[in-house]
Amino acid sequence: MLDYESGKGRLVAQVIEDFMTVDLTGVGLIAGLYQALQERQPGPACMRAAELICARVRAQGGPVVIATGFPEGAGVPETDGPVGAALLARALFLGLGIETVILTDENWVGMMEGTCRGAGLAPLPFPDDGVIHPLAFIRPVYIRGTPKDEAGCKAVTDALLDVTKPSLVIAIERPGANDNGLYHGLGGRPLDGMVADYDQFFRRAKAEGVPFVAIGDGGNELGMGVVAEKLKTFSPKAKDCGTPGRGGVAAATAADLLIVSNVSNWGATGLIAALSAYLGKPSVFHDGALERRCIEQCVSFGGVDGMFMGPEPAVDGISAAEWEGLVTTLRNTLERLAGRVVGWKGDGGDWRQLK
Repeated sequence: MLDYESGKGRLVAQVIEDFMTVDLTGVGLIAGLYQALQERQPGPACMRAAELICARVRAQGGPVVIATGFPEGAGVPETDGPVGAALLARALFLGLGIETVILTDENWVGMMEGTCRGAGLAPLPFPDDGVIHPLAFIRPVYIRGTPKDEAGCKAVTDALLDVTKPSLVIAIERPGANDNGLYHGLGGRPLDGMVADYDQFFRRAKAEGVPFVAIGDGGNELGMGVVAEKLKTFSPKAKDCGTPGRGGVAAATAADLLIVSNVSNWGATGLIAALSAYLGKPSVFHDGALERRCIEQCVSFGGVDGMFMGPEPAVDGISAAEWEGLVTTLRNTLERLAGRVVGWKGDGGDWRQLK
C-alpha cells in the first residue's frame, strides 16, 4: 500500500487534492468549501477515503452501496453523479474485487443502467433475496431503484442494511436534506416530491457503524453536513434558500469522510485516482476515452447537463470532450509521479534518473 504521509506518496496525494480544487466551472465555491473541509477534516481527503475503503472492504467483505441522482427541471436526472458512481463501481471491482449496488430513484434506473454500460460494467437484476453473490467472468453492478414515497423508500433501504449488508456506503451528488428535512437545488429551488429521502438510510448506516463517504461540490449534497455551518458564512443560499420558512440549502447530514471538488464527478475521479495509487494498480484508473463514453451513454439514456439543462454530452457545462482531456491529464500526471515514463533513449523508469 502507498504511504501517503511521506515521500512520493505524500506528493501524489497532494497533487490529487490540487486537481480537485481547480475552479473548472467558474462557480467560485470550491476554494471556500475546501478551506472549510480542511478546518474540520485536515489532510488529503481522496487518499484518506481510499485508505478507509480498502481497509473496510478487506476486513468486512460485502458489497458497497453508492447513492446518486440529482433532479433538474421536471425531475430529469443530471449527468453529474451517475457518471462518477458508475466509474467508481468499476474501480472498486477492478481494484478490490467487490460488487457495487447503485441506489437511485426508480424512474432513473434505466439512465443508471445505460451509464454503467458506458463505464464498461454489466448491470444485472438486483437479486430477489437481496444477497449479492460473487460472479466470475463479468464486471457486475446492481442498480436498486427506490420509490419516492417515505414508506416505500425506507422498506428498500432498510433491506439493504439488514439483508444485503454493505461494507460501506457512499453518496455522490445526491440531494441532502437541510435542518428542516427539505431538499433544494444549489440556487434554492425546492425539490419536493422529486427525490426519495436517502438521509434516513445514511444516518442509520452511520449509527450501525457502516462507514459513510460522501462527495459533493456545492454544499446541498448528502454528507456535506461536515461543512454546513461554515458554508452558511460565505454562501448566502446555504442559510436562506429564498423561500420563507424553508431554511437554507445546506445539507445537514454529515459523512464520516467527505470529499469536496469543483464538480462531484471530478471528486469521484480523484477518489478513483487515489484508489489506483494506493493499491499500486494503474488499471483501476480509467482513461479519458472511457469517461467520455460514460457521459455520452448517460445522456443517451436520459441524463441532462446541469448547466445547459438539456441532453448535451456534458457535465456542469463542461463538454465530454473536455472531460476526456482533464482525466487524461490527471492520469498522465500521476503516471509521471509514479516513474512510469520513457526517457530520451527509450528507457523506462523514474524521469529523475533518465535526464
